[in-house]
Amino acid sequence: MIWWIALRAIVGREALRFVQQRGRFVAALVRPLIWLLVFAAGFRAALGLAIIPPYTNYISYETYIVPGLCGMILLFNGMQSSLSLVYDREMGSMRLLLTAPLPRWFLLGAKLVAGTAISILQVYAFLAIAAAFGITVKPLGYVAALPALAVTGLMLGALGLALSSLIKQLENFAGVMNFVIFPMFFLSSALYPLWKMAESSQLLYRLCAVNPFTHGVELVRFALYGQLDGPSLGWTLLALAVFMGAAIRGYDPARGMITRKG
Repeated sequence: MIWWIALRAIVGREALRFVQQRGRFVAALVRPLIWLLVFAAGFRAALGLAIIPPYTNYISYETYIVPGLCGMILLFNGMQSSLSLVYDREMGSMRLLLTAPLPRWFLLGAKLVAGTAISILQVYAFLAIAAAFGITVKPLGYVAALPALAVTGLMLGALGLALSSLIKQLENFAGVMNFVIFPMFFLSSALYPLWKMAESSQLLYRLCAVNPFTHGVELVRFALYGQLDGPSLGWTLLALAVFMGAAIRGYDPARGMITRKG
């Protein structure tokens, strides 16, 4: 019962914060919509797409980047949700949370679940707007994408939690986000297939292939078409375990960085 009350309180606090920050919702949709409606129009002629799984025929570039833009929403929101932890730690409310008589992993996990749930809502809002512009999948695909979005969102949120345990001041978090978000996003299959990157540079191709964000995007891409990408699921779960383990260790007062930050 105590665990349920704590989970409900943390999720409710995140939901209330999200409702009060309406600009956050708008900003989360503006970025992918600009890519979908503006950049895609310019890249459509420059980037040729071969027929690759899960697609069975030629598709438009806009259709290809929709899963990557879903990943963009999860990535940015995972980092932004973790930013609130740095703020809470500076304001002192973080200490109250971490001193609750519950396991540290549960408290961080509840924070992670709350942030991921909000991110998924924003993804489906984006998919609804994309559908209004004619970029759709089968209805079953929207349902099948939910678990893939959840796993990918948890993985990216856990990465944000791990990074937030290393940040001393709120002002430093934005710089760290830029060094993480943009390399992860551009060195992935979000905007172009990996075979296209291999034609340009084998080194960049290998970096894209080991990027956890790539596997999260591919997991969502296949799920939207009712298919399971087993290797991507395995890599995403592995990255989730590693990032969450790093976050738990980082917030452990006996071993983590938080003892030296207060």
